[in-house]
Amino acid sequence: MYRKIIKINEAKCDGCGICVPACAEGALQVIDGKIRLISDFFCDGLGACIGECPQGALQIVEREAEPYNEYKVMDYIVKGGPNVIKAHLEHMLDHGETGFYNEALDYLNTMKIPIPAHGDADKSGHSCGCAGSAHTEMEQKENKSPGSIDRTSQLRQWPVQLHLLNPNAQVFQDSDLLLAADCCGFASPAFHNDFLKGKTLAIACPKLDNNKQVYLDKLITLINSTEIRSLTVMIMQVPCCGGLFQLANQALEFSERRIPLKLIMIGVEGNIIKEVEYE
Repeated sequence: MYRKIIKINEAKCDGCGICVPACAEGALQVIDGKIRLISDFFCDGLGACIGECPQGALQIVEREAEPYNEYKVMDYIVKGGPNVIKAHLEHMLDHGETGFYNEALDYLNTMKIPIPAHGDADKSGHSCGCAGSAHTEMEQKENKSPGSIDRTSQLRQWPVQLHLLNPNAQVFQDSDLLLAADCCGFASPAFHNDFLKGKTLAIACPKLDNNKQVYLDKLITLINSTEIRSLTVMIMQVPCCGGLFQLANQALEFSERRIPLKLIMIGVEGNIIKEVEYE
């Protein structure tokens, strides 16, 4: 498959090994005086090791590579004991990789290995240890004086990035969900009042974000278990944005419930190009 993976510049690498402990999956080892990627399926492509290299010898590239395999990684991880397992679980939660996280928990349960306490993760596998990704529901407050522009935020919850949000959070129950491409909020001057008002929000980039399976699983959960009332997909008038609408259609195909679907397309100048409703 074609995916993100670490690349090592051997000319720059001096074999110091500082990056090795930064890789929670054990994908990097010092061999013959240089850092080596021991196997494609050990590298999750998240790049936690990059900032640790003093020589700048590491970078993330996209190439043909074996799929990352959480079960094979866990075979290696468990040999390091509870602290290594804990660091690996926290690493995945910090990067919003709940799909791999749940696979790791499944492995530990199958092998009857105790799951170490790690941060403040809830039963749905979502980390609450980081203040930046802790679930928060917003109180709607008016921020307008007579004759002024309405600057009231219509945001009802945090986080909003699809990788980070908890699809089982109460705020999504029986809500109308707006799934917006990242750029829409910047391109549309009326994003809050015209499109977000009265809705919950999830944002994603179909071109730059990886592990779309996590997105698909969360959307299916929102439709089936959380029972959102409707799904509005807001994209930009650029070719790569269409992938977000395709993802929403896939989620509906795999879901047990049928809900209304609406597409809104925004031009780069902020104008509405298209609005289509599907039943």
